Amino acid sequence: MKKLGFLLLLVVFMWALPGTGQASAASNSIFLDGQELEQPSGAQAGLVNGSVMVPIRVISEGLGYEVGWEKQTGTVAIKQGDRSLQLFIDNGKAIVDGNDVALSAAPLLKGDTTLVPLRFVGEQMGLQVSWDNDTKSAHLYSSSSGSDSGVVNGGASTPPANEGEAEVVPEQPVEQPDANVSSGSGTTITNNPSTNLATISGLSFSDNRLMISTDRAVEPNVFKMSGPERVVIDVPNARFADQFEDALPLDATNQGQLTVEGYPEVAQIRYSLFSNDPSTIRIVIDLNESREFVVTNENSFTFIDLTLEPTVPFIPARPDGKSLIVIDAGHGGKDPGATSISGVLEKDFNLAIALRVDELLKQEQDIITVMTRSDDTYPTLDERVKIANELQADIFISIHANSGSATASGTETLYTRDASITLADTVHRHVIEAAGLKDRKAKHQNLKVTRETTMPAVLLEAGFLSNPQDDAVLKDPAVQDRIAAGIVAGIKEYLGLQ
Repeated sequence: MKKLGFLLLLVVFMWALPGTGQASAASNSIFLDGQELEQPSGAQAGLVNGSVMVPIRVISEGLGYEVGWEKQTGTVAIKQGDRSLQLFIDNGKAIVDGNDVALSAAPLLKGDTTLVPLRFVGEQMGLQVSWDNDTKSAHLYSSSSGSDSGVVNGGASTPPANEGEAEVVPEQPVEQPDANVSSGSGTTITNNPSTNLATISGLSFSDNRLMISTDRAVEPNVFKMSGPERVVIDVPNARFADQFEDALPLDATNQGQLTVEGYPEVAQIRYSLFSNDPSTIRIVIDLNESREFVVTNENSFTFIDLTLEPTVPFIPARPDGKSLIVIDAGHGGKDPGATSISGVLEKDFNLAIALRVDELLKQEQDIITVMTRSDDTYPTLDERVKIANELQADIFISIHANSGSATASGTETLYTRDASITLADTVHRHVIEAAGLKDRKAKHQNLKVTRETTMPAVLLEAGFLSNPQDDAVLKDPAVQDRIAAGIVAGIKEYLGLQ
């Protein structure tokens, strides 16, 4: 009886400890754009001392960021292109692009995994985030912002929470209650006329196009929601101009409505000062039926065009009907990528495979190739995407090697858009046979180079440089030849050339 009483007391004590048994619960999940991310078994997302904490590597790599770990100083370094973030274990400050940023909770280490506040992920990585306390799951959405004439097939997305880190948000994406454009706290927000903010001077709608007029270039976050159907435009670091009310009314809570007539697919357009921190103007196009949209930024104007179908860029005929393949050797130059246990740099491995692929494809009379780099240089991720899109390539393939724990092993092929699934499956099947490593499958992951390219695009992770067995296989020149040949065989089968 004493032994039973002791065990019951121990169970109660363990649950009373802050964070114990919560952040590592087996049911905790992270969803990025609706796809569940694989988490370390001993360090999953969850509540720790009142803050939602998530494993930063899982999210960063899902977005195409590079993550490094310096054990001696307890520093996590994250970068993507010219953007850099540094976090420090048990330190309430981070460094973002050289500037100090205060965190709502200090990063902590569980095993080999760094957990950081969910709010930091949302604010610094441009995601909309929410935490569902019922299902113990974090939901993140990387809604596309306005890039030049980019089409966003907007899936449902959860607006950023205005309140504390542990706010409970329903699992299904919802906007704020009532008017759906007001502050999440339900209180009146004042329009702070800070001179550091962009000012919105006008809104108009005609020819199925919403025009937002501002005093400077802005980059709004635009996304779709359903139930009911609507397109939401968030303009961060912005306010209504003093003369805005001359043309369009604002009520005491800084909300208003633009009447739309003659467009049966649009019910109304609403606008409000959605948040004071940061000052954000939210505009909502309420739809009577689902529509896609195109965002265009032109100096001090932003245009949101409603479309029936996703716009498909015109692809001119290739000389003699040839297909254009863009081959991307990951990393390069100042960015070495991962380093294997034997000292091999990922950038060198990636380039060796890419050069072999290029050489083999040049022997095919129906194929033209372009490499994003052919030497030890570093094109940014934006530049790699731009090369493929401006050339209107038929296929984009990015070549990488993976890194993780010493036991992680195998080959995987990553894609983002449904149009890339067939290419991913086909190339993956050939590379698995060529490398002979564990099959980690072709799988969805939200990466910039596979998300923002407009043609079928995949990113190949040939194997894990952090694994002694994988490393020994990958640095073998004969295996590299087979992997390159496997990539080529997959491309040719996909194009119907064999």
